[in-house]
Amino acid sequence: QVQLVEYGGGLVQAGGSLRLSCDASGTVSGISNMAWYRQAPAKQRELVARIGSSGGTYYADSVKGRFTISRDNAKNTIYLQMNSLKPEDTAVYYCNAVRIILAQSVNYWGQGTQVTVSS
Repeated sequence: QVQLVEYGGGLVQAGGSLRLSCDASGTVSGISNMAWYRQAPAKQRELVARIGSSGGTYYADSVKGRFTISRDNAKNTIYLQMNSLKPEDTAVYYCNAVRIILAQSVNYWGQGTQVTVSS
């Protein structure tokens, strides 16, 4: 099992910045991609940014140029630096890890952290 704990959410004014962290613990060997998702009220959960074990990244169009995902494999931690925040970034942000077990992908999720951007 993998446990994921997110930190760093909060309330910020539009144009401000926040940094989210996600610590992975437990059976972390075999973790490949890690990612941040978000879910706003009455909306589906969406992928925000993803980082592979070798550092390759993907960003949703809505956050490109504003958010940066990074990974510290030694600490089993990923980060999401969020700059130029907009009210539409308001959501619960979830950390996700994919672990490959016997050629099967298993997803793990954190409990989520609230990010609120005021206008």
